[in-house]
Amino acid sequence: MMEPLTNCLPMQRNSILHWCFSCFSFRTLQMCLPILSWLPKYNVRWLQMDIIAGVTVGLTTVPQALAYAEVAGLPVQYGLYSAFMGCFIYCVLGTSKDVTLGPTAIMSLLCSFYIGGDPVYAVLLTFLCGIIQASMALFRLGFLLQFISYPVIKGFTAAAAVTIGFGQIKNILGLKNVPRQFFLEVFYTFQKIPEARLGDVVLGISCLVLLSILFWMKRTLPPLTEAQPTYVQAAQKLVWCAATVRNALVVVGATIMAFSLEASNQHYFTLTGRTSTGLPPFRPPPFYEMTPNGTVSFRDIVLDLGGGLAIIPLMGLLESLAIAKAFGNENNYRIDPNQEIFAIGITNIMGSFVSAYPVTGSFGRTAVNSQTGVCTPAGGIITGVIVLLSLAYVMPVFHYIPKASLAAVIIFAVAPLFDYKQVIQLWKVKKLDLLPFIVTFLMCLWEIQYGIVGGVLVSGAMLLYHEARPQIKVTDPGILVMELDSGLSFPATEHLSHKIYNLALLVSPPRSVVLDCHHVSRIDFTVMNELRDLLRQFKLLNVSLIFTGLKDCLLEVLKAADLPELQDMESVEAAVQSLLDNTHND
Repeated sequence: MMEPLTNCLPMQRNSILHWCFSCFSFRTLQMCLPILSWLPKYNVRWLQMDIIAGVTVGLTTVPQALAYAEVAGLPVQYGLYSAFMGCFIYCVLGTSKDVTLGPTAIMSLLCSFYIGGDPVYAVLLTFLCGIIQASMALFRLGFLLQFISYPVIKGFTAAAAVTIGFGQIKNILGLKNVPRQFFLEVFYTFQKIPEARLGDVVLGISCLVLLSILFWMKRTLPPLTEAQPTYVQAAQKLVWCAATVRNALVVVGATIMAFSLEASNQHYFTLTGRTSTGLPPFRPPPFYEMTPNGTVSFRDIVLDLGGGLAIIPLMGLLESLAIAKAFGNENNYRIDPNQEIFAIGITNIMGSFVSAYPVTGSFGRTAVNSQTGVCTPAGGIITGVIVLLSLAYVMPVFHYIPKASLAAVIIFAVAPLFDYKQVIQLWKVKKLDLLPFIVTFLMCLWEIQYGIVGGVLVSGAMLLYHEARPQIKVTDPGILVMELDSGLSFPATEHLSHKIYNLALLVSPPRSVVLDCHHVSRIDFTVMNELRDLLRQFKLLNVSLIFTGLKDCLLEVLKAADLPELQDMESVEAAVQSLLDNTHND
């Protein structure tokens, strides 16, 4: 009895060693640390392109981060606190050369609903989001994102564009004390129009016009060719660079103007105001908050954050994965979705130690990164350094940034999110898909979390309806033939039974049925019980129910259920012919 055991020991030992070697192999290490797959091949040309892309993205990131902090309801420095950690972490853990992590319009809007402008809530939310996202990667729960359908995503982003865009109108007009809830915001904004400040209005509109001109110039630039004179190529590159960093140009120009006027004691613009100087301290996120009314415990903060602990991590992953996949397809490389989720999770965990609020992939900055020819994620290091330099040396200047200029940057950034062409396409392709889009859009204007949940529920109900009402094609070549177009599961039981009873068992005389199952790939216990009852009814009425096209796995299940009078044939034609022969013989 011992001999087989002793023979197995070397095999078991070998398998354990093989498992250990596979776990700690260089290939496995590359999967966990994607930087190891491109760093050994790094060269001078890649370095040059990464520096150019990193500087360009950095000049785009700084003004956007300041503006998005305003959307989140936080002091502007928190935008920069959130903008650099992802640059360094993603360089090591990310699998896309193009993606840049940082604050975005949508994440800022989502955070504003849950943190109430409280930095303590924002930083703790970042830590908890990171824990949730990293756990999803470790347990491979990314499939949960697939339950958020495309119409729901588009409805949410369209509502976000409207909410964020209109939310900045008050800053363009220089209005104060306007509520953040969308419908109240609309009401009070129009009510307070007579209080608008002329300086803010002129500056805000001027910034929007300048951004539009620079954007148009970039889109209409002809492609560079070697046949063009050198001065033409240089001019085109200059225009392209200026248009690419248009946000920085607009904010810097407005800040210089505001500083000049403030120095001469002329207060025409509403300014950002006092900001903290220097780099954020590296410390663990706060797990409680001291207030004049006492201490707010960790439990109370978590309860206040509520649904944000589900919605913000999921929407952050959804946004970033969509961007990574899009640019991966465009530039012919593949990403690892699970590794991307892990990279975002670690970024948020580490970001909470430098007072960041939740971040995700930015479509606009990723597009700039790709267009400037970035070769590896190392370009993010340059971007991160620029953000850190801004925090270390330029923070006092941010006091003079006019809110109207930041509002113009935000409005121009979120305008493309409202993609009316997608609505037209939904109408043309499948009108019913407009239902979750509309439900999500309208409910998100009221409350973001209700909109997303409502859209998912409507999409789920539509999916379950199709599951419960599978298409059954009925033909009558002398014998009733019913062809099922999908799997049979318990929601479809009543529908199938009702159809068979009405067409075969409740008519006079009762009719035999051939059930064509060649499209059926699954069956469950509830359906089996219903089939047992149907077979019993067919036998009592002296007619037949014959199954055809059953796959081997389904046939084994049906036989294991010991169904009475179970008949199966390979083809519909054979079953019909058999029933017709029996009818003639009778």
